[in-house]
Amino acid sequence: MYLFDTDVLSHVLKPAPSPALIARLAMVPPGQQFTSAITVGEMVYGAYRSPRPQYFLQQLQERVWPNVRILSFNQSAGETYGRLRAELEKVGTPLAEPDLRIAAIALTHDLTMVTGNVRHFARVPGLRVENWLAPP
Repeated sequence: MYLFDTDVLSHVLKPAPSPALIARLAMVPPGQQFTSAITVGEMVYGAYRSPRPQYFLQQLQERVWPNVRILSFNQSAGETYGRLRAELEKVGTPLAEPDLRIAAIALTHDLTMVTGNVRHFARVPGLRVENWLAPP
């Protein structure tokens, strides 16, 4: 089961998305595809910053949100977040706030993080990370 980061989901909306990414997504049953409410916020923010916000908001509503389950930042994720933040700060490798929340959600639900930013998320102890955007 997979938690998709912002860069992966936004790639789907490109005029020519990676055929390898699209093929990989098609191989994963819909019930195993997740994203986080934090990623939703980042993507909506990106849409509003674009020159065509309504177009991108509509694309999200029609092409992205129906195909993934959106997980919230709940109490369990908050507790995981607090532990992770303290651990990473202690060893001098803090992670940006939104990414740390996304990682906490992935760990809480035992999901593999799918992102193009593997090096960044690889600092999180116990988090499984895959890059579906890298060329084969």
